Amino acid sequence: MTPRLSEATLDRLPSWVRRPSTRPPPKVLHLGIGAFHRAHQAIVFDDLGWGVAGASLRSPAVREAMAPQDCLYSLVVGDEVRVIGAVREVLLDGLAARIAAPETKLITLTVTEKGYLPGSRAIALLGEGLARRGEGVTILSCDNLPRNGEQLREAVLAAAGDDADWIAENCAFPQTMVDRIVPATEESDIAALAARTSLIDRAMVKAEPYFQWVIEDRFRGERPDFEAAGVQIAADIGPWEDAKLRLLNGAHSAIAYLGGLAGVEFVHQFIVAPAGRRFVEALWDEAEATLSPPPGLDIGAYRTALMARFANAGLQHRTRQIAMDGSQKLPQRLLAPIAVRLERGQGFDALALAVAAWMRWQGGRDDAGNAFTVDDPLAGETRRRIEPETLLGIEAIFPPRLAADARFAKAVTAQFSRLAALGARGVIEQDWGIE
Repeated sequence: MTPRLSEATLDRLPSWVRRPSTRPPPKVLHLGIGAFHRAHQAIVFDDLGWGVAGASLRSPAVREAMAPQDCLYSLVVGDEVRVIGAVREVLLDGLAARIAAPETKLITLTVTEKGYLPGSRAIALLGEGLARRGEGVTILSCDNLPRNGEQLREAVLAAAGDDADWIAENCAFPQTMVDRIVPATEESDIAALAARTSLIDRAMVKAEPYFQWVIEDRFRGERPDFEAAGVQIAADIGPWEDAKLRLLNGAHSAIAYLGGLAGVEFVHQFIVAPAGRRFVEALWDEAEATLSPPPGLDIGAYRTALMARFANAGLQHRTRQIAMDGSQKLPQRLLAPIAVRLERGQGFDALALAVAAWMRWQGGRDDAGNAFTVDDPLAGETRRRIEPETLLGIEAIFPPRLAADARFAKAVTAQFSRLAALGARGVIEQDWGIE
């Protein structure tokens, strides 16, 4: 029987596997210890010698995978394998007390966009735990939200009640931008790694080589030397955030819904098709015109790098994975650049097609008639409103001013009709313009 990865079996790994040099005690509390955290922020903390206590907010699955391995896990990037030792424990309860504990010097979150909704567990825990602290602390949202630090701060203060003033004065909620493609780990990945290392790792994650983390220069209390690990500290995160949300994430959503409807399983398969690549370039042309790039960000080079990342067949990044929680992602990824272009009197055919594809996705069937489950917190509502006219009435997704704009409604409805008549593949293989 193949043994599990653990501290007791580390010495059985092949010499080419990078091992952790130290296993420091936790100073970071991370809420939402999924694959993205383990492939992104935890790597920085491993480099800097800051231990992490992870919190699993929705299910014990991550703890069940990590605890038998002494919380060790492998990061697979191409042919390289690195065992990460920063995570020291995975918690299921007692989280407010850990937020309040003086040993907790930094708090980070990856709870997805829906984790910031009113009444969410993460927000309630932060409101309770921060109020019990004796000293200030920095709380870093690492989710793909515009103004993620501000949104987190507002939600926590609303949940804190009478303790909101102390939290507002003593705690910092910097804006951040995170970027790394982290596909879901599958059983075949675990088996392939075990064949290479002779150890089973049920907590492994895989990621692309690209890595970026930008944090606003606003901290309270002790913090790691982020810069030493390649993290960028900036005065203004907004322009970085907009570029990532509207180019990388916006294109990902468009690929997910158009590709998913057309039966395209992986991102690279969409990009390798000339029509798919042309569509993404057209979407980027529209979105790029709405950006104000920060110093140091060459948009042309960024787009070239993004296309190469999308084309990486080794990632096996599923369109179905990206399609999750679309109601929480559309506003910042697609609707925000559309609003800018409308204000300027500019066209937005490619962006409108992406929105229409999301609308078609809500029907739960692809263009071949195959049924699937729409994985979204608003799926029940969107299922009852499967036509553009009624979907536009969901204010949680579509700002009323945008939904009421006749140009927007006409463009999206026209693209929806074309998708119904031609299918996603037929539309992108033709001219997707509607004028």
